[in-house]
Amino acid sequence: MRPLLIGSAVVLPLTGAALLFGAIRSEARDYGQAAQAFPVIEPDLLSTIEARLRSAEASGELARTNEMFARRVEAKVRRPDPVEGITPARLARSWDFDPSVTIERDVRDQKGNLIAAAGHKINPLDFVTIHQDLVFIDGDDAEQLSWATAHYTDLKAKIIFVNGSPIEQMTARKRRFYFDQEGRLTGKFGIEHTPAVVSQNGKVMRVSEVVLKKGSTG
Repeated sequence: MRPLLIGSAVVLPLTGAALLFGAIRSEARDYGQAAQAFPVIEPDLLSTIEARLRSAEASGELARTNEMFARRVEAKVRRPDPVEGITPARLARSWDFDPSVTIERDVRDQKGNLIAAAGHKINPLDFVTIHQDLVFIDGDDAEQLSWATAHYTDLKAKIIFVNGSPIEQMTARKRRFYFDQEGRLTGKFGIEHTPAVVSQNGKVMRVSEVVLKKGSTG
């Protein structure tokens, strides 16, 4: 039986290939056991976890762990971690924050019509108006808290803690407070000291760090 030629390659007929591979397999030998062998034992991970959970539940450990976890979560909700690096204002200063964003890629509608081209800057203040100021304070500082609540109603501003317990103060003062989780807002606006007030000023946001004077809480 002659091989088939394709270009410069030689393709063996199927019968010849079968004989070739069969010959290779027939050369395999059993060399015996060179060392002591052990069976592979792989425990069922889910069964192990289930057994441990049952044991923990029976001993009461699971209930204690759940209770401890619940207390920790509640404590974090009531008093979140303070925003690092924020100190009381000792020098009044103000600056403008431009909220404009640059489009990274073309934005099109469902029909493929171009809405905004890549590289185009969009200012949200061209479309919305911010009616409430953002007032950042240290909620554990009685002077800052009194100043903020005396000068700003719920309708006029959102009072945002960088430290302290907004839940405790909401219960005590019967009004709403917020918390700057992980310092995302203060970091965005570049705030380093409190009290600080952020308010809309045309197409930018005006940021002001305020130095409190004695008697300014009234």
